[in-house]
Order: sequence, then structure tokens, then C-alpha cells
Amino acid sequence: MIPLLRMQGFVTEIAVDLMTATGKFPVFVSANERRDAEENLELTRLVVFQAEQRRTFEQSLVRSRDDAYQGLADERATSALREQFIAVLGHDLRNPLASIDAGLRMASKEPLSPKQTRLVGLMQASSLRMSGLIDNVLDFARGQLGGGLTLARDLSKPLEPTLRQVVAELQATHPDVEIVEEFSIHAAVDCDHSRIAQLLSNLLGNALTHGAIGKPIRVEAASVNEGLEISVANGGDPIPAAAMERLFQPFFRGDVRHSANGLGLGLHIASEIAKAHGGTLTVASSEAETRFTFRMPTQPDQVP
Repeated sequence: MIPLLRMQGFVTEIAVDLMTATGKFPVFVSANERRDAEENLELTRLVVFQAEQRRTFEQSLVRSRDDAYQGLADERATSALREQFIAVLGHDLRNPLASIDAGLRMASKEPLSPKQTRLVGLMQASSLRMSGLIDNVLDFARGQLGGGLTLARDLSKPLEPTLRQVVAELQATHPDVEIVEEFSIHAAVDCDHSRIAQLLSNLLGNALTHGAIGKPIRVEAASVNEGLEISVANGGDPIPAAAMERLFQPFFRGDVRHSANGLGLGLHIASEIAKAHGGTLTVASSEAETRFTFRMPTQPDQVP
């Protein structure tokens, strides 16, 4: 310490252990010199202060750094596990289901008895429903584990055929329900067609589950005020006010029929798809009807 003090005129926070009758006493020592005009030493000032708390603080910083490194390693391991989980949903479940669906389509083209036709139809409905469940769980996992919903926007293709296909698929699996469609989309829509199809499928599936038996379901899509508006309406009892507040939360199912087995993710995923497109998904429910309405701008620069 003395050579450094002589060379630069000061030293700061030199760690020193003082020996006492009870053991070591850690301190920090700072010193500075004052000299006259001829560089003669006038005085040396020493400041000694206890170092125990400071050293404890420094040790805690080291531990925090080590914990941060460990946390980073854990996060990388979690990320790898997340990717494996999504891969299971996206590949190991989808591919066998696609094979089942292809087999059912081939079987439906063969001459079948009325009983066999009905059985194939039920299996196709289950296959379609399972595909929707996989999509919802996959999207929920991505959202919760950090991936988020991804969009592949396409302005070149018309959206109306995609919507009609969704209605046709669900109508085929629910032949006893009247689905009335009214489409009037005049402007090109910059959107992810598969995501919008998923949104409509979730809304229509919800209407098929909760709609009143014997009453038609209305599906409408139109170009409105430089935007797109899609709505699905069904008859039946109005949604209770308490349920309305939680309707778009994950895993919320409300009062469903005993035969309606679901995860309660459909409306949540539909809401997330709406947000990803810069749009909104709202609901209005009365004695007359329950209507879900999706609105989005047709062009990205129109997003508020």
C-alpha cells in the first residue's frame, strides 16, 4: 500500500484483516497524502471502515451471478423441452390423425349401408374435432411457453372460399343442424387464411355445442368500412353475465352439455388469433341470440 500511496498520492479500499484477541477483523483502508508546494509531506490521512457487510454484499453478488448462470442453463433446458413437446403435438399426433382421416375419406367413397355411412360420418366428425383440439392445445402451448401465435399472411388469395370450406366441413359432420351462410367480401384481406379458418371453426364449433336444438346457426362475413367482419350467431339461452367476464379465458367451459367434451380453449385461441391480426373478438348475448363478432382491418397499415 505504501509504494502505491507514494506514487499516486492516494489509495482506496485496500482490504486488510486486523488481528484481535477474538480473531480476524476485516476492514477496508483508504488513504491520501497532502504535500506542500515543494512536495514535502505534510500529512497522511487514513480512513478505516468495517468490511464485513461489504464482503457479505459482494459474496451475495457472486451468488446471484452464479444463480443467473444456472437460471440461464435451466431456461435453455426448458426451451428444449418446449420444442420437444410442440413437436409431439405437431408431428406425432397430427400424422396418425391425417392417416385416419384419409382412410375415412376413401371409405366414404365406397358403397356403404346406411349404418356404415352413419358410422363413417361419426368417425369423420371425431377426427375433425380431434384435429381442432390439437391445433388449440398446440397454439396454447406456444403462447404460454414463449413461442406465441405465428401468422403467414397472404393478400393474393380470396378469403371467401376458405370460409366456405370450414362451414362445409362442419355441416357435413352435423347434417341435422341448419347452418345459414351469407358472405359478401369485396376487398382483399391481408391475413393468415389457415388462422382465420381456425377462428371460424372454433366459433362455429362453439355454436354447434351450445346452440338451441332446432334453431339455425348463422355465419356471416362481409367487407365493412375498410375492414373484415365475421360473425357466428346461434339461438338458445343467453350467456350469464358472470360467464361473459371469463368467456375468453383458457380452460373456461361454463355450463356445457354432458356430451360436450372439450378443453375450453376454443374461444381463447380464437381471441388470440383476432389479436394477432390487429382485430377484436366480441360477444353479445340476449334471449334472441348469442353472436360472436370478429373484426379486423383488411390492410396492415390500418391497424390502430
